[in-house]
Parts: sequence; structure tokens; C-alpha cells
Amino acid sequence: MDIILLTKGLREKGSLSLCRWQLVGAGLLAFFMLPLTALCFGYLLGQSDAELNPHALQTEWVERQQQQQLALADAKQQAQDNLNTLAINVGRLQAHVMRIDALGERLTEMAGIDGSEFNFSVAPAQGGPEGGALVRDTTVNDFIHSLDTLSLRLEHRHQQMDVLEGLLMNRSLQQAVSPQGRPVNKGWLSSHFGERTDPFTGKLAQHQGVDFAGKEGSEVISVAAGVVTVAEKRYGYGNLVEVNHGNGYMTRYGHNKIVQVSVGQVVEKGDVLALMGSTGRSTGPHVHFEVLQNGNQVDPVKYIYTARK
Repeated sequence: MDIILLTKGLREKGSLSLCRWQLVGAGLLAFFMLPLTALCFGYLLGQSDAELNPHALQTEWVERQQQQQLALADAKQQAQDNLNTLAINVGRLQAHVMRIDALGERLTEMAGIDGSEFNFSVAPAQGGPEGGALVRDTTVNDFIHSLDTLSLRLEHRHQQMDVLEGLLMNRSLQQAVSPQGRPVNKGWLSSHFGERTDPFTGKLAQHQGVDFAGKEGSEVISVAAGVVTVAEKRYGYGNLVEVNHGNGYMTRYGHNKIVQVSVGQVVEKGDVLALMGSTGRSTGPHVHFEVLQNGNQVDPVKYIYTARK
């Protein structure tokens, strides 16, 4: 194929000869170059329009600002959640500490320990030489982990102290229901347990308790905690009070002038059961005191003097 080149005056200036393959190549080049040129032109035009359009720039800036505000809000919410977690853990620790302090004070009182030695209202004494430099600062995660670990340790301590409290309370209960001490606040031991001369017959007879003589109307008290099972007049005993203390122990208080308790009433150690008298088979104001263990009458003297040890 020949291409003829003309001048302005339509005069022939020269010619260019193209073969078929060169012509095909030129056509393909033109086919691909035109769309690419149009695309580039459109992009440049769009960029020019954007640079010349303040509204588009403002819209893009507002969108970016909103994204940053959302990211900041998420960060603040996460920080608040962490603070809430810390607050919950601190509250749990405070509750545990308060319960342990209260329990410790009760155990100290129950065990008879000097309160100045184990004072739960003040922090324990600590000290020691100054240590080396810190390896690193404590992070929030480290702090949360420390709180969780301390909370677990306090929970274990609380369980251990609950067990200790149960043991001490059981021991205290055993002491409360075991007969100890004298059945009167005022009076004197006038007759012992065992064989003696009967004051009415003059013959030897077995005395199943001890007698405490005193002023008529004096208080007769319970030597241990228990439940009143008898509060009535009974042959030989006169006005009788009987208290069941559990664990096989019972006590009897006879010859009373006035009974001041009723059957089924719960009494504590030292509670007034009756007023001393001389009812029944008696020669004068006194209280006949018996201790029964598993239904058998035993010498009350060893229980009377146990409280003095």
C-alpha cells in the first residue's frame, strides 16, 4: 500500500509504502490507543474537577473525621469496659476483705487471743531493705491478672477460715452444753455424792447427787445450755427442774421453792431456773443437784470444779 504525501498547494511531496503486516499493526495500535487515551483523559478531567470542587473535598474530609470519631468512641468504650472490670474486681476484693476481717475478729474473740496481737482493723506490719530496680512498669493486663490472683487467694482463705470457724464453734458448743460449775451463785456444798447417813432414817444410804445449802429464795442456775424437760413437783425432789443438754448429759435441780422455767424452754448456761427452797424430802433450804450421763447418775463434783481450771 502506498501513501502519497501532498503539500499545501496539493503538490506531491513524497510517498510512503506500507506492506500488509505494517498496515495491520498500525490498525491494532490505533484500536488500542484510542480507548486508553480516552480513559486517561477522563481521569485527568475528573481529578481536575475534584481539585476545582471544594464541596467534594469537604465531603471527603467530613467522612474521614466521622471515621476517626467512631474509632475514638470504640477506644473510649474499650477503656470504659476495662475500668468496669477493674471496679468489679476491686469491689469483690473489698467484700472478701471485709468478710475476712469480721471473721478474723470473731475467731480472735472466740479463741481468747490478745486483740492487739491480731488487730484486723489495721494493716499488717511490713518492712525490709530496699530492693533492686523494677524490670518494667506494670501494665493494665498485669494489674487485672494480679487482682484475679489475689481474689482467688482470698476466696481460698475465706473457705479455710469458714472451716476453722466451724471447728471453733463446735468446740464452743461442746463446752456450752457440757455441765460445768456450781448450780448456785451463793451457797456452800453441804453434802457429797455417794454413801452417807440418811438425815431422816439415820441409816446408810446412797446419795445420788450433791447438796448446796443457802438462803431461801437464792437463785438456782443452769450449769450448761439445754432444754427444760421437767418443771414440776416430784416425789422426794419437791419442785424439780430437769434440763437435757444433749450428748447424753442431763442435770436435775430439786427442792426448789419456786420454778421459773417451763417444759420445752431453751436455757443458756447461767440462766435462772428456780429459787432455792426446801420442798419435798428436805431438812432446810438447799438445792439437790444431780448430773446424769447416758441415764446414769455420776458424781457432779468433777463437773463443778472443771470450770475453775
